[in-house]
Amino acid sequence: MRYEILVVEDDADISRLLARILNEAGYKVRQAFSGTEARLVLEGESPDLILLDLMLPGISGEELLGEIRNGRHRDVPVLVLSAKNSLGDKVALLRNGADDYITKPFEPDEVAARVEAGLRRCGKDSLKKDSLKKDCLVHREMQLYPDRRKAVLSGEELSLTVHEFDILCLLMRNPERVYSREALYEAVWQGGYYGENNTVNVHVSNIRRKIKKIAPDEEYIQTVYGIGFKLV
Repeated sequence: MRYEILVVEDDADISRLLARILNEAGYKVRQAFSGTEARLVLEGESPDLILLDLMLPGISGEELLGEIRNGRHRDVPVLVLSAKNSLGDKVALLRNGADDYITKPFEPDEVAARVEAGLRRCGKDSLKKDSLKKDCLVHREMQLYPDRRKAVLSGEELSLTVHEFDILCLLMRNPERVYSREALYEAVWQGGYYGENNTVNVHVSNIRRKIKKIAPDEEYIQTVYGIGFKLV
């Protein structure tokens, strides 16, 4: 089970960036684009942490923070996102129930670190993170569960053959490495490589095609000219 983070941010680009940062860190992300939408989400769900923008349409971030602290989610950590950076603003929000304050513009590593710290302060750190490291590989919007041989992209399961899954799993275990076709063939088929370029190419092409059906505008496997393939 992964921690669920509720991102309340009306700017679609910033919300998308935060979702990507958190997905890459191994969290499940739920997005709300207004205070009113966030209120509706909280009526039916219990996130482990909330990232809350202040300038929201409908209910403001400050008003929603007050409702959270006076309702059934009073113990959920809330990290405020805001372009306001004065000491007075930060102190007021912390006194009104925010657990931490992230100033825009922000660095991805800072967001991930503050979310981790927020979860740790409320006792939600080691158990799920250890389980995640053992049971799930995460890259952007994709999760792979090697023990169950299950691949999920943007919440939808990918139907992969045995060799397709093994190729994707190998790439996700080593996201910075460029794999030659020879290395992929020998690792996945566990046999000698005799110029089986077409075999590897066909399987990579099939993986890409299946990914495009779910995420048509996204690229996950990059061809490195003259060498082979790597994760994007």
